[in-house]
Amino acid sequence: MSEKASEQAATIMMVDDHPLLRKGLKQLIDMEDDLEAVAEASNGKDAVEIARDLDPDLILLDLNMQGMDGIETLQALRAAGVSARIIMLTVSDNDEDVISAISNGADGYLLKDMDPEEIIEKVRQGALGKMVISDRLTEILATAIRKPQKQTTSLISTLTSREYEILKHIAKGLSNKLIARELDISDGTVKVHVKHLLKKLSLRSRVEAAVWMVNHQKG
Repeated sequence: MSEKASEQAATIMMVDDHPLLRKGLKQLIDMEDDLEAVAEASNGKDAVEIARDLDPDLILLDLNMQGMDGIETLQALRAAGVSARIIMLTVSDNDEDVISAISNGADGYLLKDMDPEEIIEKVRQGALGKMVISDRLTEILATAIRKPQKQTTSLISTLTSREYEILKHIAKGLSNKLIARELDISDGTVKVHVKHLLKKLSLRSRVEAAVWMVNHQKG
């Protein structure tokens, strides 16, 4: 890659615990003049440290890794103030994984079985600031966003002010530990509140709560 192209290229970091996958991605990226692979990490802990030091334009992040998984790594990157675009690159097309990633601050969600050319094109779009999602996953997000908002006002009125406050933090993608720190209460207290608010809203998970709250705030 020429010096001129390198100066203009979007810098990419790869986080995946499979060396072969990282090598393949690097070879794909190195073939493009407007993209440059500048770093790689095999686990979440290293990823956070490297990303803080290098400040890449975009991070490709695996979901299923040993130790810190992709969602925990995503949360840690955002908590550390990493402003890079972060795109999940995974084999999982599970709807909860997709919604959890987007709710926790991911800028895209791509599947590893996509054509290499399509992955590169989506990476390029992501580096330009676009939200990128594998075509077959768009319906999952559309369905989640279109969930009916029946009795929203009456449901919210059943929450205590503390529960509502915690729900707003869940919608931002914060973990129980971070919520506890923000509100100066214990992790255990947060867990109890989360359990109660999920029951009151008839929701099964934090992911559903985050999507529900995002929908309500838009409405």
